[in-house]
Formats: sequence, structure tokens, C-alpha cells
Amino acid sequence: MYNKVTEADLSVLRTIVGDDRVLYGDAISPDYSHDELGGISRMPEVLVRVLSTEEVSSVMKYAYAHDIPVTVRGSGTGLVGSAVPVEGGILMETTQMNKILELDEDNLTLTVQPGVLLMELAAYVEERDFFYPPDPGEKSATIGGNISTNAGGMRAVKYGVTRDYVRALTVVLPDGEIMQLGSKVVKNSSGYSLKDLIIGSEGTLAVITEAVLKLLPLPKASISLLVPFPDMKSAIEAVPKIIRSKVIPTAIEYMSRDTILFSESYLGKKFPDTKNDAYILLTFDGNTDAQVQGDMQVVADLCLEIGALDAYIVDTDERKKSVWSARGAFLEAIKASTTEMDECDVVVPRSKVDEFIKYTHKIAEDEGVRIPSFGHAGDGNLHVYICRDALDAETWEQKLAHCFDLMYAKAEELGGLVSGEHGIGYAKKGYMRKAYGEDQIALMQGIKAAFDKKNILNPGKVCY
Repeated sequence: MYNKVTEADLSVLRTIVGDDRVLYGDAISPDYSHDELGGISRMPEVLVRVLSTEEVSSVMKYAYAHDIPVTVRGSGTGLVGSAVPVEGGILMETTQMNKILELDEDNLTLTVQPGVLLMELAAYVEERDFFYPPDPGEKSATIGGNISTNAGGMRAVKYGVTRDYVRALTVVLPDGEIMQLGSKVVKNSSGYSLKDLIIGSEGTLAVITEAVLKLLPLPKASISLLVPFPDMKSAIEAVPKIIRSKVIPTAIEYMSRDTILFSESYLGKKFPDTKNDAYILLTFDGNTDAQVQGDMQVVADLCLEIGALDAYIVDTDERKKSVWSARGAFLEAIKASTTEMDECDVVVPRSKVDEFIKYTHKIAEDEGVRIPSFGHAGDGNLHVYICRDALDAETWEQKLAHCFDLMYAKAEELGGLVSGEHGIGYAKKGYMRKAYGEDQIALMQGIKAAFDKKNILNPGKVCY
């Protein structure tokens, strides 16, 4: 179905982007064969580093005309194989498209290229007294990758996810056509929202080359609260009660003592408290210290009434750095604690988080595997990791598949979905098919075919 890359193809690609930005064969680092989790691996035939919408368009026109598959890659921080070129072909890297193009203070928007890192974007707008709310844990991800997976993060409980902050996109279609979708306007009821189809499509429908992002004024005050509980059940059961208190925290994270200890070991830094089995970490923000302090006090009092063992105010820079650096390192810390791991990134109703987490503990006991977890208790998005440790390859593959089957079935039973924010990619598409059924998959395939008749853009992902 697809053609292999030839010397003639390489010559044309070098003409489009220049010799130094076309890498072939042994010149391509093995890092480009996998994403951060590394469960799926395939080397591209050629790596092309693009700098502009026009270059992306020219590469796509050529690839489309010659039936060469193209996979787009940013920083490679994904966890489900979305940026892995499973069909070989061209791997198009957009990290050098990393310019902030415009800050529009009148319309509260920021226009960026897709290779801008989330941490760079956040710092840029905050220095200018603005705020970009989406806050995924991986701050070195590119904004293009965030848009492609509709990333959420810790602040989603109050502010929503990436889709809520994308006003417009410039995209290149699989045949090379350049298209502008959306605009800076606040309201839009003009036909189908093609922009929103691109968001979360994991690079299967079009290549994002510019994005217009919605900003907010920067909150003037922020404070965090670390609340220890005697067990995970009481910690998770507190979350719906917090939501019902009519105080809306910016973030509500849950974590176990084991996960915190992994992070301490990984970072070589002490967490403020590790005596207890379960913790909730909350953040509050607003425009006045009085408002933030008042919200924090309401929730602290509520937690203590329903069984919390204490409530630590995280207000000094030192404490904030200690707590949030530990939280940000959870994924890498768990990864460093084992020989290999894979992730179950489910989302369930908030009221079912405790039931799901208890079920993972049962699986761990029944299967004799270690399954640490953490997640966004405020929106029910859980990050659950199956660790290989000392298992041999055959046993690991069997247990991994069985644990995934059990957990995704449980999530569906509880009214949840396969992925909360990391996407489907290559690794989870079978589970999505089971959850959604053939009719919804057929609709997705029809949308894919409308954008990409030849199925050359990131083939083998999501719904195929």
C-alpha cells in the first residue's frame, strides 16, 4: 500500500528543506523510534525537520503524490505510541517550529507555532500578567502535542482542557493544502467545528502548524493545601464532598505514600509529610488573598470534619517547590523504580475513583504485580502503572495484557472511558474499539477518510 523512501525521494526532500534537515538511515537517533514510555518501537526511513507551514505543505504534497506515510512528532513525550512511525516512511519533526508569533492583549490570545514548549509558553504569558490554564504534567511537551491529544492536566477541574483554549488553527491537510480553522472570535456557531475535530485527533487528520490560544488574566493569589488521610478510601471519598462545598479548587490531586516515596528517592528531596497512606493535594487561586484564604479554609475545615489527619498549608516558595516538584516527578519516579512499565490512563466518574483504585489493588494482589497510581481526583482521570520488575518477558506480556483487560473493562462498567488525556495512539486502540463498538469506530474512520483518502498521515493509529 505504501511506497518505500528512495534516493530520488531523499533528493526531493533535501530540495524542500535543505540537506542538513533531512536525516536518513544510521544518521537517525534510535530515540526517534519510540515515545517516552517506549512500548512500541519502529524506526522511520527518513527524518525531516521542518521550519514553516510552507515546508510542511511541500513535504505533504510530495508524500501524498508518492504514497509515502508521514508521522508528525514533537518532543516525543507521549505514552501511547502516537508519534511512532509504525509504517516507516517520513517522520516529520516540528520542534524547530518554536516561535511565539503574537500576543494580542486586546483579544487575550497568543499565536504560536506547534514546537513551542508548554513551560516556555506558560512562562512567557505569566511574565506579562496573563495565564494559560492547561497544565499537563509533562511541561517539556510541545503545544502541538498538547493540542493533538487534547491534554488536560491538574487544573482541568476548574479551567477545563486544551480544547477549551484553542481559538484557531492553521493546519496542513494530508494532500498539502493549507487551511485556517476557527478565528479569534469568542463565539462561533458557523457550521461544523472542523477545528475541534483536529484537537485530540493525534496527528491523523492534519498537521498543526500554528495555533491561536485563549488566555486569561493571571490570578493574583495562589495557595496549596496538602491533606493526609488514613487510607485511600477516605481520601477519595472526600473529593465529591469538596466539590459539593461550592468551592472550586484549581486542582485536586490524589497520591499514595508509596508514590511519594518513589518521588523522594528519584529527586533526592524530602516531601513535607510521608507518615500517612494517602494524600490529597489541592490548589486554590483567585484575585485576592482573602478570597483564596477563605476558599482554602472552607476545604481544610471540611476535610478535617470528615476524617483528614491534618491540613498543611503550602504557602512558602520552599514548600511549594518541594510539593509540586515531587508531584511533577511521579511518572519518572515510578519509571525509575522498575525495569519496564505501561500505563492505564482511564477516566471514571469522580464518585467511582475509590472503587476503581481499590480494584487495581485487588488485581495487583491477585496477579502478583506492582501497580502504583496517582491522578487527578477532581476530574476522575487516573494514571495507573503496571510494573514489570523481575518478571520474565513472556510472563510480563501475559500479565500486562490481562491487567489491562481487567482495568479497562472495570472502567467501562463504572461509566468511564479508555483515556482521560494521553490519547489512544497505537497502544490503546484495541481497547477503544471494545469500549465504543463498531458503529462509532466506523464513524471515526469515515472522518479520517474525508480528511485523508490515502490514509498516509499517521497511519495505524486511533481508529485503525
